Amino acid sequence: MTESHGGNARAIVDTGPLVAFFDADDEHHAWSESAFRRLRAPLLTCEPVLAETLYLLRASPKAPDTILEWIARGTLGVEFELSAETAAVRRLMRRYRNVPMSLADACLVRMSELRAGFAVCTLDSNFRVYRKDGGAEIPVVMPDDR
Repeated sequence: MTESHGGNARAIVDTGPLVAFFDADDEHHAWSESAFRRLRAPLLTCEPVLAETLYLLRASPKAPDTILEWIARGTLGVEFELSAETAAVRRLMRRYRNVPMSLADACLVRMSELRAGFAVCTLDSNFRVYRKDGGAEIPVVMPDDR
């Protein structure tokens, strides 16, 4: 496991770990369960990640209700306003257009720029390529095989 933070870290969560958590057949299911137990609540995310996650889990009867319950309880925080960060997100998507960078990834990178001390919990190896403004690496929590 690649972790820039030890247990009880603060994290911004990406689509992959959320999907793997709810899909027992996903190869990273056990890793996601373990990671979520180690990370300190609230986990933060953005609406594009939630849209991707719920779309990918559309066949799961419990995922939407559970995710919305986590938000209601404050276990999962949606603390990113795209309308306020449009210029920064656009710059990121232009900078990484050759990757290419999704809207969700751009929002997560921007969130990591705005929240010092937070790692991005992800299965996406592109987070090893992405950099914060100024060139700093983004701390990540991800499995060793990524």
